[in-house]
Amino acid sequence: MSTVRTYSPRESEIERRWFVVDAADQTLGRLASRIARVLEGKHKPTWAPNLDSGDHVIVLNASRIHVTRDKRETKLYIRHSGYPQGYREETLGHLLQRRPEEVIRRAVKGMLPRTTLGVQQLRKLKIYAGADHPHQAQRPEPLGADAP
Repeated sequence: MSTVRTYSPRESEIERRWFVVDAADQTLGRLASRIARVLEGKHKPTWAPNLDSGDHVIVLNASRIHVTRDKRETKLYIRHSGYPQGYREETLGHLLQRRPEEVIRRAVKGMLPRTTLGVQQLRKLKIYAGADHPHQAQRPEPLGADAP
């Protein structure tokens, strides 16, 4: 009889790193899927579906994300307040002008689990419209195209 057991990481054993991504001229969906993978920790050999083993991700230049012209005009973000006539819709182009950080946040949020674990993972995402960020003390590494 074999005594080999499946490895399961403990919360105390998880090491979190910081990555920085430049969103300028990158496709929205492809960038969002790469970010979601890192936030979940699926790029690590110690990944476990019940633990948040992911890393922190800083996204810069959110206002310069690449989206096709057709999608800017036809993709809608819809919400309802719950009140009569509370239906609101906004195009991707309008949301990009108003709050470019929100476009990337919503794209990544849609790729994370819809559980408390997904909420916890989304908290590790920091998005900035410009090229500056206040996280220099964490010494973030660039998230390369070939990396996770």
